[in-house]
Amino acid sequence: MIELLSPRQIDEMRPAGEFVASVLTRLAETADVGMNLLELDALAHEMIKERGAESCYIDYAPSFGRGPFGKVLCTSVNDAVLHGLPHDYTLADGDLLSLDFAVSVDGWVCDSAVSVVVGTPREEDLRLIRTTEEALAAAIEVARSGNRLGDIGEAIGTIARANGYSVNTQFGGHGVGRTMHGEPHVPNDGRAGRGFKLKPGLVIAIEPWLLATTDEIAMADDGWTILSADGSRGAHSEHTIAITHGDPIVLTARG
Repeated sequence: MIELLSPRQIDEMRPAGEFVASVLTRLAETADVGMNLLELDALAHEMIKERGAESCYIDYAPSFGRGPFGKVLCTSVNDAVLHGLPHDYTLADGDLLSLDFAVSVDGWVCDSAVSVVVGTPREEDLRLIRTTEEALAAAIEVARSGNRLGDIGEAIGTIARANGYSVNTQFGGHGVGRTMHGEPHVPNDGRAGRGFKLKPGLVIAIEPWLLATTDEIAMADDGWTILSADGSRGAHSEHTIAITHGDPIVLTARG
């Protein structure tokens, strides 16, 4: 069921969005060559505890994963792009790291993701990250009352293809509110003017993710981490937004 929230309820979601944004900002600034993924997860865990928030990941056990997840942060490195399970890996110079984080604050959930390069960047990695960010911005711009889900997907797909990337639609955005994953599904490609009509009060996570040279994916041995099928690198950008009578509200905006 698709739930529409009142303006008051959307305001009540703001603290969750601000907290998610602050954690991702700190993690992105902290991640560096020589740091272990488990250290990043421990830092996120500590911040959750200090805030009195509740992780959406640690007990998460959906049909597509080998649950429960057991960590509070997704850390996807290089050819990993989604649902990266933190493990004993030390970041190396030039690694492309995607961080995905969702928590509940006072019963409201927000979800966001950011990709960064640690150490010396490669231009092709920066271009891949920029494309996901541009696709996210384009999708947010059309996320307005009266438009449709297809407009969001079309905006993402157009940016991706213009930059030479193909789009996988197996995983995409989703409704957000009292739970992390709700209706509707928000595909990363589509046709303008098609699909569910966007209405004020709809809160969704929009999350374009791309792989450098393929749109095919594979599952890692951990039963969670989504990899590119050809070993090429991936990037992921995500915000939780609210549809209003005017401009969309980016609840997880960073700085």
